[in-house]
Amino acid sequence: MSKFILRGRKIHGGIAEGEALVTRSPLGGFGCFDFDNGQVIDLDHEWHGLSVKGKVLVFTTASGSSAWTIAHQALRFADVAPAAYVVRENNPQTALGSVVARLPCVAEFDQDPTAVIKNGDWVKVDAERGIVEVTNR
Repeated sequence: MSKFILRGRKIHGGIAEGEALVTRSPLGGFGCFDFDNGQVIDLDHEWHGLSVKGKVLVFTTASGSSAWTIAHQALRFADVAPAAYVVRENNPQTALGSVVARLPCVAEFDQDPTAVIKNGDWVKVDAERGIVEVTNR
């Protein structure tokens, strides 16, 4: 196993770790998740059928309207939320979503996280310092 560190910008503070779930596609909000189990129900998304519960979500950016925030907060209320967000390009949805869902979030990295982190890698997000430590599995 090898380790590497990405350096980015803190969007919302906190420290969390978990298994990476990576996509090079934007991540949606309403209509994307089953709030009973955290599974992605968007038939067009590559994560269809996978649960986001406890995962570190690594994605390009958020897509959709301000309802993105409500959907991600609903995941928290249902106790099926991800552990953290690692986002290539921050936007208002990811920033506000990480705040209301109370998730650590880091963005704007020295490398594209969606290119160097793989599904199943173990990721520790230290948003306070803007650091993401990745252990390849």
